[in-house]
Amino acid sequence: MKLNEIKDNEGSSKNRKRVGRGIGSGSGKTGGRGVKGQKARSGVAINGFEGGQMPIYRRLPKRGFNNIFASDFAIVSLERIQKALDAGKLDGKATVDAAALKAAGVIRREKDGVRVLGDGELTAKVTFEVAGASKSAIEKIEKAGGSIKLLSAAAEAAE
Repeated sequence: MKLNEIKDNEGSSKNRKRVGRGIGSGSGKTGGRGVKGQKARSGVAINGFEGGQMPIYRRLPKRGFNNIFASDFAIVSLERIQKALDAGKLDGKATVDAAALKAAGVIRREKDGVRVLGDGELTAKVTFEVAGASKSAIEKIEKAGGSIKLLSAAAEAAE
């Protein structure tokens, strides 16, 4: 193979369509843009425009607000933690924290911390170190003989 012999595979690239080069070309005159009107002109940007009618995004009422200071927790149920323990992905002897849960593949990313919810049952005696937990989760963890340490006061207030 020589550099001067290199070529594309057959059919891998199309020839450019030369628009607006006479009626005989098949895409002359209007150049594939239909007939007259705003969209036939250049520089058209009419997303969301409804022909002068009040657009739907202005007709509908606006509600609520987005709190930019709110904490976004990675949420984990006791059921998922128990499954990870049974599968051997989590070490029951070590402390279960955000890094351990991420390494085990239980959560994708840590976000502002991990919050444990009380869905499902926990049979293993596990020590948790997380940002927050629901009351039912704390009860179930302590009932199974484990302990839980909440990392921040903000997490406790978020309950």
